[in-house]
Amino acid sequence: MPHHPHTGRLIAVLAAVAAVFAGLVLAGPGAAAATAVQVTMTTTSDGKTVVQGLQTQTPAAFEAGNGSGGTVITVDPAARYQPFEGGGASFTDSAAWLMNSSGALSAATRDATMRKLFSPTEGIGLGFLRNPMGASDIARSHYTYDDTCCDLSDFSISRDLADVLPMTQRARQLNPDLKVMAVPWSAPAWMKDNGRLTQMGKLRPEYYDTYAQYFVKYLQAYEQRGVHVDYVSVQNEPQCCGANSNYPTMEWTAATLLDFTRNHLFPAFRSAGITTKALIHDWNHGDWNTTGAGQLADAALRGDPLFGGVAWHGYTPTPPNYALGSTIQSQYPGVAQYETEHSGGTWVGDQQLEDLRDITGFTRNWARAYVKWSLALDQARGPHAGGCDSCSGLITVHNGDARSGQVDYTVEYYTMGQLTKFVRAGAVRIGSNATDPVWNTAFVNSDGQRVLVTHNSSSSTQQVTVREAGQHFSYSLPARATTTFTWSGAPTGGGGGDGDGISTSAWYQVAGAGSGKCVDAKDRGTANGTAVQQWSCVAGQANQQWQFRPVDGGYYRVVNRNATATEQVWDVTGGASATGDSVPLQTWQWSSGANQQWKPVLQADGSYVLTARHSGKCLDVASASAADGALLQQYTCNGTAAQSFRLTPAG
Repeated sequence: MPHHPHTGRLIAVLAAVAAVFAGLVLAGPGAAAATAVQVTMTTTSDGKTVVQGLQTQTPAAFEAGNGSGGTVITVDPAARYQPFEGGGASFTDSAAWLMNSSGALSAATRDATMRKLFSPTEGIGLGFLRNPMGASDIARSHYTYDDTCCDLSDFSISRDLADVLPMTQRARQLNPDLKVMAVPWSAPAWMKDNGRLTQMGKLRPEYYDTYAQYFVKYLQAYEQRGVHVDYVSVQNEPQCCGANSNYPTMEWTAATLLDFTRNHLFPAFRSAGITTKALIHDWNHGDWNTTGAGQLADAALRGDPLFGGVAWHGYTPTPPNYALGSTIQSQYPGVAQYETEHSGGTWVGDQQLEDLRDITGFTRNWARAYVKWSLALDQARGPHAGGCDSCSGLITVHNGDARSGQVDYTVEYYTMGQLTKFVRAGAVRIGSNATDPVWNTAFVNSDGQRVLVTHNSSSSTQQVTVREAGQHFSYSLPARATTTFTWSGAPTGGGGGDGDGISTSAWYQVAGAGSGKCVDAKDRGTANGTAVQQWSCVAGQANQQWQFRPVDGGYYRVVNRNATATEQVWDVTGGASATGDSVPLQTWQWSSGANQQWKPVLQADGSYVLTARHSGKCLDVASASAADGALLQQYTCNGTAAQSFRLTPAG
């Protein structure tokens, strides 16, 4: 056939034009119409037996319009709530031993297992460990770090050096964003009024200061070995579980917990330069009025920079009273909350359903973490000396049976992975309507990626329609299916709302629009009480560089780069009750105080107005000064240049 080059070129042009028009028709009015949605699913036959675990499914894609049909979930990235710090479990004595020095696992199997657990790229990215300080209800024997009366001269973490510490070190190597929490089940027996680790007993008042130093020594020992412990709580389940308990326990009241924490533990931490924060309660919703409420009501405790928030367990009532988290958020805005223990076990009929009820219920009610109990157990649900003989872990390590050396990944591994594999540290929960029988919770990662975790709690297939900003996609969810949807979106910085455009990973110089001078921590101070002033901008000067870290509801804590070790933030002097005009700013260690939280509102000219959460007043250069050394303060918002600030990335 003769070749006609001009005809061929014309055909190619016409084809290209047709393709453009086809694209316009198919894409519709919004760019989101072309956005692909990745789908990952876990299903079980009975709530425990995994049929498919974290399996990639056929993708979906957004289309124009709101769509309809089935359960409708509307995702709203502009509605921002709490940051997510991680999901995980505990290196109990038994779990760490099984995975490390028991000899059950070869070095290659151990490494592969750790990667599947903690690596964000090769595994499910576990990001939170809650480790017992000494023996717990899942330990090979009963012990503390100093079992010799009557001082701490024999204190030693030698037991942890064998297994718990090296496994924790490896976990943090695999996931540098890993948070570590520590909590005791009992003080040494010689400090208690019953003289034993088991059967409850109370800490004798004459040992309050000694026990505070016990915490100090533990934290220092871990820090010296490269593991910073982010959080502690004074006691696991402070009134559990009766005088006949056969594992380490200790009894506290709200009053004794408050006294010990505020008047003994915190002073000991300050004297030692320890920045680890203490979480209160560490027990169930059903026990809140017994031990938690009285502590949180204490303003001095809440206002202490070493106070870290509230820790929840998920055992009673059944199901937990998740809404209590929202009640506390309303009463005490900005107080951080964490779900820190809820074991699976033989008593749970549908483990998948319970896990997803917890994941959606706790996170929709302000929890920043979701933590199971023992990371690993053997095929006999042990080893343990007393305590829980019916618990389950995320993995089962076969030891001494016909399958010795093999690892099984339980349904709890997969349900956890549906969250932690996709929701990364620094993500923020965003708006989504509560739905049933398909439950859901939604997040945005710092790169703008949306993550929607769903669970079909019914026994039949359910259609779901997901909407965002005038676009939608639809999907069919099998019975018992836990499904995570992810799709791209514009980076929003994670803090939310009016502050969009601020990157939570960037450091900024913050310069007054009226003066052109930079917000500056005076004299490069790193201690609590350092004045916040304006000064001529200097490139590369860390005390003039600030990072906006999301809290919730569009508010951020603003951290000084020169003092990240103690997380020094903008703080309105005098605490949450300081709501008047002309109150100066200082830097102070982050303590979740409302006077440390700022909402940036983007103006038409690209500058920001920043308002304090506790007072509603604006960040302001005193007297609208242009001089070096002028102090920053809060003042009634007035729209002047003294209350307008420009953010420039500092590199």
